Amino acid sequence: MHTHGSDLLPVLTADGVRAMLKLPRWPEERTGSALMRWWNGDGAARVLEADDDGSLLMERAVGGRSLLQQAENGGEEDDQASRIICGVLDRLHAPRSASPPALKPLAEWFSAVRVQAARRGGVLVHCARVADALLADAQDVVPLHGDSHHSNVLEFGADDWRAIDPKDRIGERGFDHAQILCNPDMSSAPDKTRMARQWRVVAERARLEPMRLLRWTAAHAALSAAWSLEDDDHETAEHELETAEAALSLLLQAGETLP
Repeated sequence: MHTHGSDLLPVLTADGVRAMLKLPRWPEERTGSALMRWWNGDGAARVLEADDDGSLLMERAVGGRSLLQQAENGGEEDDQASRIICGVLDRLHAPRSASPPALKPLAEWFSAVRVQAARRGGVLVHCARVADALLADAQDVVPLHGDSHHSNVLEFGADDWRAIDPKDRIGERGFDHAQILCNPDMSSAPDKTRMARQWRVVAERARLEPMRLLRWTAAHAALSAAWSLEDDDHETAEHELETAEAALSLLLQAGETLP
Protein backbone atom coordinates (compact mmCIF):
# COMPACT_ATOMS: atom_id res chain seq x y z
CA MET A 1 0.00 0.00 0.00
CA HIS A 2 1.28 3.45 -0.87
CA THR A 3 0.53 6.74 0.91
CA HIS A 4 1.94 10.20 0.17
CA GLY A 5 5.00 9.55 2.29
CA SER A 6 5.36 5.82 2.93
CA ASP A 7 5.07 2.30 1.58
CA LEU A 8 3.24 -0.26 3.74
CA LEU A 9 3.06 -4.05 3.63
CA PRO A 10 1.00 -6.38 5.88
CA VAL A 11 3.26 -9.22 7.03
CA LEU A 12 3.49 -12.16 9.41
CA THR A 13 6.46 -12.40 11.75
CA ALA A 14 8.34 -15.68 12.02
CA ASP A 15 6.28 -16.61 15.09
CA GLY A 16 2.98 -15.80 13.37
CA VAL A 17 2.22 -12.30 14.68
CA ARG A 18 0.26 -10.14 12.25
CA ALA A 19 2.29 -6.98 11.74
CA MET A 20 2.73 -4.03 9.39
CA LEU A 21 6.00 -3.06 7.71
CA LYS A 22 6.31 0.69 7.10
CA LEU A 23 9.02 2.12 4.85
CA PRO A 24 8.97 5.95 5.02
CA ARG A 25 10.03 8.03 2.02
CA TRP A 26 9.67 11.56 3.44
CA PRO A 27 11.67 13.14 6.31
CA GLU A 28 8.49 13.95 8.28
CA GLU A 29 7.50 10.29 8.08
CA ARG A 30 10.90 9.24 9.43
CA THR A 31 10.50 11.58 12.40
CA GLY A 32 6.99 10.20 12.81
CA SER A 33 8.55 6.76 13.13
CA ALA A 34 10.74 8.08 15.96
CA LEU A 35 7.58 9.36 17.68
CA MET A 36 6.01 5.92 17.38
CA ARG A 37 9.02 4.46 19.16
CA TRP A 38 8.86 7.18 21.83
CA TRP A 39 5.17 6.52 22.53
CA ASN A 40 6.09 2.86 23.05
CA GLY A 41 2.60 1.48 22.45
CA ASP A 42 0.85 3.95 24.79
CA GLY A 43 -1.84 5.41 22.56
CA ALA A 44 -0.06 4.30 19.37
CA ALA A 45 0.64 1.01 17.63
CA ARG A 46 3.46 -0.85 19.38
CA VAL A 47 6.73 -0.92 17.46
CA LEU A 48 8.20 -4.43 17.25
CA GLU A 49 11.40 -3.55 15.40
CA ALA A 50 12.88 -0.37 13.92
CA ASP A 51 15.82 0.78 11.81
CA ASP A 52 17.65 4.09 12.00
CA ASP A 53 16.23 5.10 8.60
CA GLY A 54 12.72 5.17 10.09
CA SER A 55 11.57 1.77 8.82
CA LEU A 56 9.19 0.15 11.28
CA LEU A 57 7.74 -3.25 11.98
CA MET A 58 4.68 -2.56 14.12
CA GLU A 59 1.52 -4.17 15.36
CA ARG A 60 -1.25 -4.51 12.82
CA ALA A 61 -4.80 -3.45 13.74
CA VAL A 62 -7.11 -6.45 13.76
CA GLY A 63 -10.31 -4.91 15.17
CA GLY A 64 -13.19 -4.64 12.76
CA ARG A 65 -14.67 -1.20 13.46
CA SER A 66 -14.00 2.02 11.52
CA LEU A 67 -14.22 5.39 13.27
CA LEU A 68 -14.71 7.09 9.91
CA GLN A 69 -17.79 4.97 9.25
CA GLN A 70 -19.07 5.62 12.77
CA ALA A 71 -18.65 9.35 12.29
CA GLU A 72 -20.38 9.32 8.91
CA ASN A 73 -23.34 7.54 10.56
CA GLY A 74 -23.86 10.69 12.62
CA GLY A 75 -25.60 11.21 15.93
CA GLU A 76 -24.46 9.14 18.91
CA GLU A 77 -22.08 7.10 16.78
CA ASP A 78 -20.30 10.28 15.69
CA ASP A 79 -20.17 11.41 19.33
CA GLN A 80 -18.61 8.10 20.34
CA ALA A 81 -16.01 8.28 17.56
CA SER A 82 -15.01 11.79 18.67
CA ARG A 83 -14.65 10.69 22.29
CA ILE A 84 -12.53 7.69 21.30
CA ILE A 85 -10.09 9.89 19.37
CA CYS A 86 -9.96 12.33 22.30
CA GLY A 87 -9.07 9.43 24.60
CA VAL A 88 -6.24 8.35 22.29
CA LEU A 89 -4.95 11.93 22.08
CA ASP A 90 -4.99 12.16 25.89
CA ARG A 91 -2.52 9.28 25.95
CA LEU A 92 -0.36 10.63 23.13
CA HIS A 93 -0.17 14.10 24.67
CA ALA A 94 0.59 12.88 28.21
CA PRO A 95 3.98 13.79 29.75
CA ARG A 96 6.73 11.16 29.58
CA SER A 97 9.99 10.79 31.43
CA ALA A 98 12.08 10.49 28.24
CA SER A 99 12.60 13.48 25.94
CA PRO A 100 10.75 13.31 22.60
CA PRO A 101 12.57 13.23 19.27
CA ALA A 102 13.47 16.54 17.63
CA LEU A 103 10.25 18.01 16.20
CA LYS A 104 9.52 21.03 14.03
CA PRO A 105 7.30 23.93 15.14
CA LEU A 106 3.69 23.75 14.02
CA ALA A 107 3.93 27.37 12.83
CA GLU A 108 6.04 26.32 9.82
CA TRP A 109 3.07 24.53 8.26
CA PHE A 110 0.90 27.65 8.30
CA SER A 111 3.06 29.57 5.86
CA ALA A 112 1.03 27.70 3.20
CA VAL A 113 -2.17 29.39 4.46
CA ARG A 114 -0.61 32.85 4.26
CA VAL A 115 0.61 32.21 0.69
CA GLN A 116 -2.81 31.03 -0.49
CA ALA A 117 -4.58 33.85 1.38
CA ALA A 118 -2.48 36.38 -0.55
CA ARG A 119 -3.41 34.68 -3.83
CA ARG A 120 -7.11 33.98 -3.26
CA GLY A 121 -8.27 36.29 -0.48
CA GLY A 122 -11.69 35.53 0.97
CA VAL A 123 -12.07 33.10 3.86
CA LEU A 124 -8.38 32.24 3.78
CA VAL A 125 -7.47 35.78 4.86
CA HIS A 126 -9.58 35.47 8.02
CA CYS A 127 -8.25 31.97 8.71
CA ALA A 128 -4.64 33.08 8.28
CA ARG A 129 -5.18 35.82 10.86
CA VAL A 130 -6.90 33.39 13.22
CA ALA A 131 -4.01 30.95 12.86
CA ASP A 132 -1.37 33.63 13.43
CA ALA A 133 -3.10 34.76 16.63
CA LEU A 134 -3.27 31.18 17.94
CA LEU A 135 0.34 30.44 17.08
CA ALA A 136 1.56 33.67 18.71
CA ASP A 137 -0.10 32.64 21.98
CA ALA A 138 0.37 28.86 21.97
CA GLN A 139 -0.95 26.97 25.00
CA ASP A 140 -0.54 23.36 26.17
CA VAL A 141 2.36 22.73 23.78
CA VAL A 142 3.04 19.00 23.27
CA PRO A 143 4.46 16.64 20.67
CA LEU A 144 1.58 16.42 18.20
CA HIS A 145 0.26 13.52 16.20
CA GLY A 146 -0.23 16.02 13.38
CA ASP A 147 -2.68 13.94 11.34
CA SER A 148 -5.23 12.69 13.87
CA HIS A 149 -8.16 12.03 11.54
CA HIS A 150 -10.58 9.13 11.99
CA SER A 151 -8.71 6.71 9.70
CA ASN A 152 -5.48 7.10 11.67
CA VAL A 153 -7.02 5.80 14.90
CA LEU A 154 -7.54 2.05 14.54
CA GLU A 155 -8.99 -0.75 16.64
CA PHE A 156 -6.18 -3.18 17.52
CA GLY A 157 -8.49 -5.42 19.56
CA ALA A 158 -11.84 -5.10 21.31
CA ASP A 159 -12.04 -1.42 22.38
CA ASP A 160 -8.25 -1.09 22.04
CA TRP A 161 -7.96 2.09 19.96
CA ARG A 162 -4.54 3.44 19.07
CA ALA A 163 -3.01 5.79 16.52
CA ILE A 164 -0.79 5.30 13.50
CA ASP A 165 1.02 7.59 11.03
CA PRO A 166 2.11 10.63 13.07
CA LYS A 167 4.03 13.52 11.53
CA ASP A 168 6.93 15.61 12.94
CA ARG A 169 5.39 18.62 14.71
CA ILE A 170 5.22 20.16 18.16
CA GLY A 171 2.55 22.70 19.06
CA GLU A 172 -0.71 23.37 20.87
CA ARG A 173 -2.68 20.20 21.53
CA GLY A 174 -5.91 21.79 20.28
CA PHE A 175 -4.56 21.47 16.74
CA ASP A 176 -4.83 17.68 16.96
CA HIS A 177 -8.37 17.84 18.37
CA ALA A 178 -9.51 20.25 15.66
CA GLN A 179 -9.08 17.59 12.99
CA ILE A 180 -11.90 15.59 14.55
CA LEU A 181 -14.19 18.46 13.53
CA CYS A 182 -12.74 19.15 10.09
CA ASN A 183 -11.57 15.77 8.76
CA PRO A 184 -11.42 16.39 4.98
CA ASP A 185 -12.26 12.73 4.33
CA MET A 186 -15.73 13.25 5.81
CA SER A 187 -18.49 14.36 3.46
CA SER A 188 -20.26 15.91 6.46
CA ALA A 189 -17.28 18.02 7.62
CA PRO A 190 -18.73 21.33 6.27
CA ASP A 191 -22.15 20.64 7.85
CA LYS A 192 -22.51 23.38 10.45
CA THR A 193 -25.03 21.38 12.50
CA ARG A 194 -22.64 18.44 12.73
CA MET A 195 -19.72 20.74 13.55
CA ALA A 196 -21.65 22.51 16.31
CA ARG A 197 -22.50 19.18 17.95
CA GLN A 198 -19.02 17.69 17.72
CA TRP A 199 -17.43 20.97 18.78
CA ARG A 200 -19.20 20.67 22.12
CA VAL A 201 -18.49 16.95 22.44
CA VAL A 202 -14.76 17.39 21.78
CA ALA A 203 -14.36 20.53 23.91
CA GLU A 204 -15.95 18.80 26.90
CA ARG A 205 -14.13 15.47 26.52
CA ALA A 206 -10.73 17.07 25.84
CA ARG A 207 -11.12 19.85 28.44
CA LEU A 208 -10.50 22.55 25.85
CA GLU A 209 -11.71 26.15 25.82
CA PRO A 210 -14.58 25.93 23.29
CA MET A 211 -13.92 29.13 21.34
CA ARG A 212 -10.24 28.36 21.05
CA LEU A 213 -11.04 24.88 19.70
CA LEU A 214 -13.34 26.43 17.10
CA ARG A 215 -10.60 28.82 16.04
CA TRP A 216 -8.20 25.89 15.64
CA THR A 217 -10.87 24.18 13.53
CA ALA A 218 -11.03 27.12 11.12
CA ALA A 219 -7.22 27.28 10.99
CA HIS A 220 -6.85 23.53 10.46
CA ALA A 221 -9.45 23.42 7.67
CA ALA A 222 -7.72 26.35 5.96
CA LEU A 223 -4.37 24.55 6.19
CA SER A 224 -5.84 21.48 4.50
CA ALA A 225 -7.34 23.71 1.82
CA ALA A 226 -4.01 25.47 1.24
CA TRP A 227 -2.24 22.14 0.74
CA SER A 228 -4.96 21.00 -1.67
CA LEU A 229 -4.57 24.23 -3.65
CA GLU A 230 -0.80 23.65 -3.81
CA ASP A 231 -1.61 20.24 -5.34
CA ASP A 232 -4.11 21.80 -7.80
CA ASP A 233 -6.86 19.70 -6.19
CA HIS A 234 -9.47 22.44 -6.35
CA GLU A 235 -12.47 20.21 -5.69
CA THR A 236 -11.05 19.03 -2.37
CA ALA A 237 -9.94 22.57 -1.54
CA GLU A 238 -13.48 23.90 -1.98
CA HIS A 239 -14.79 21.21 0.40
CA GLU A 240 -12.18 22.24 2.98
CA LEU A 241 -12.87 25.94 2.52
CA GLU A 242 -16.57 25.28 3.19
CA THR A 243 -15.51 23.60 6.45
CA ALA A 244 -13.44 26.65 7.39
CA GLU A 245 -16.39 28.91 6.60
CA ALA A 246 -18.64 26.80 8.86
CA ALA A 247 -16.20 27.21 11.76
CA LEU A 248 -15.95 30.98 11.23
CA SER A 249 -19.73 31.23 11.03
CA LEU A 250 -20.12 29.43 14.38
CA LEU A 251 -17.57 31.79 15.92
CA LEU A 252 -19.56 34.80 14.74
CA GLN A 253 -22.82 33.25 15.96
CA ALA A 254 -21.21 32.84 19.37
CA GLY A 255 -20.41 36.56 19.44
CA GLU A 256 -16.70 36.25 18.71
CA THR A 257 -14.87 38.88 16.67
CA LEU A 258 -12.64 37.70 13.84
CA PRO A 259 -9.18 39.25 13.48
